Amino acid sequence: MSAETPSTASSTSFTSRSPTPTEAQVPAAEPRAHGARVARESGEDDLPLLDSPPRSRFAWCVTGSGHFLEESMALAARLPAVDLFLSAAAEEVLPLYKLRLEELKKQFRVIRDRTASGVPVGMLYEDIYHTVVVAPATSNTVAKCAFGISDSLPTNMFAQAGKLGILGIVFACDTEPVVVTKSPHDWVTLRPRRIELSNVERLREIDYCQVVSSPADLEAALEARLKELSLAWNTSSS
Repeated sequence: MSAETPSTASSTSFTSRSPTPTEAQVPAAEPRAHGARVARESGEDDLPLLDSPPRSRFAWCVTGSGHFLEESMALAARLPAVDLFLSAAAEEVLPLYKLRLEELKKQFRVIRDRTASGVPVGMLYEDIYHTVVVAPATSNTVAKCAFGISDSLPTNMFAQAGKLGILGIVFACDTEPVVVTKSPHDWVTLRPRRIELSNVERLREIDYCQVVSSPADLEAALEARLKELSLAWNTSSS
């Protein structure tokens, strides 16, 4: 780990290092054109990408995990100004837990994983987001994030956020020797292997990453982040 980019695993303050348009000396028309291109190429033509002040929103990434999925979505709904970034696996899993895309769109701006190169990640470069949350994160997503692999919308968002100095909060699923999780129809007891547990520990060492292991820990991390940003919980749709 380089001295120039120290780990923030034990830090309580995270600040985006992404430049403002003024610092980057980007012409005013260029971000608008890029934002329109992001919407068009990601298939989200109705998404209002250009109406947000700099660093004003949460990017909440959903993977194919059902582990405390309903609790995670309930926390997302309590946050101000949230956009959901869904992996292809998330789109398959959400309906199994009776979380319909049409209903989610009433609460959130929803961005779907429709491009091979993760085009919606470009919104991070527009400095729209101050925090990226991956919750819940499958063991597959944790492994990819821990080893720098970016081949889905959530893993791309996580990697690029770190490169921009934007805090990433990851709710990892397999963090204990025994994990009790809810399947679509019943509760299941899992015993994560050493490889899953070691991947979580490796993820904890990633720059600009905070790993949590329960809904209570996730809520506490979000509470701390809101205080840092001088924001508060709400119960209205974002």
